[in-house]
Amino acid sequence: MNDLGKKSALITGGTKGIGFGIAEAMMKVGINVAITGRTKETAEAAAKKLNANGNDRAQAIGLEADVRNYESQQKAVKDAVGQFGNLDIVIANAGLGHFGSVDELTIEQWNETIDTNLSGPFYTLKASVDQLKKNQGYFISISSLAGTNFFKGGSAYNASKFGLTGFTQAAMLDLRQHGIKVSTIMPGSVSTYFNNNEPDTKDAWKIQKEDIGKLVIDLLKMHPRTLPSKIEVRPTMPPSK
Repeated sequence: MNDLGKKSALITGGTKGIGFGIAEAMMKVGINVAITGRTKETAEAAAKKLNANGNDRAQAIGLEADVRNYESQQKAVKDAVGQFGNLDIVIANAGLGHFGSVDELTIEQWNETIDTNLSGPFYTLKASVDQLKKNQGYFISISSLAGTNFFKGGSAYNASKFGLTGFTQAAMLDLRQHGIKVSTIMPGSVSTYFNNNEPDTKDAWKIQKEDIGKLVIDLLKMHPRTLPSKIEVRPTMPPSK
C-alpha cells in the first residue's frame, strides 16, 4: 500500500474516539474514508467535521449502519464502494462495554456486548472480504488489552475481546494467501468517550486517539512482505496506584 492517496477505507464506529482519530490520520495521507455510526445524523455530522479540517486530499462520508446486523454492513460496504469506486482498508472499531459482577450482568448486557464487539467485526469482514480480495486490502480490528488480560467485573467485555483477538488472528491465517493483510490492535487505556468518560486533562497520561491513528498509518505503510499481526499498546507511564 505504498500509494495511500489512491485508497479508500471503511471505519465502523468512526464518529468519535479511536475511529475518528483513525479517520483523521487517514485523510492526512489522502485516504478517502467512510465512517459509520448508529444514526445518520451523528455519522454525517462527524464526516462534516472531518471534511472541515481543511484537507483537500481526501473526502469523508458518514453512513448509518449497525455492526450487529449483517445486512447493514453489506449496505455500508456497497455505499462506500459506490462513493469511492473501491474499498481497500476496513477498520472494525465499533465497540462498547458493560461491566459488573457476572451474577448481576443482565442477559441483554451480555448479548449487546458480544453482538457488537465480536459478531460485529465478523459481519464487517464478511461483508467486505470480496472487496479486500479484489484489492489485496487490509483488515484491522480494534481489540483491547482486555483481550488477553482478564479482570474482575469484565466477564462480558473480556469474553468479547478475547474472542475478537482470536477471531482476527484466525482470519489473518485464512486470508493472507489472498494477499489480504489482517492485524489486531490491542490498546490499553485510551482517552476516549468509552464507558461514559469525558476526555479532558485528567486523561493526558493515556494513549490519545491520534496515537492509534498514527499506528494504523504505520501498519499501512509497512513493506508488503511484513505483517505485524497483533500489536499491544500501553500508556508509557500510568498513574501510581
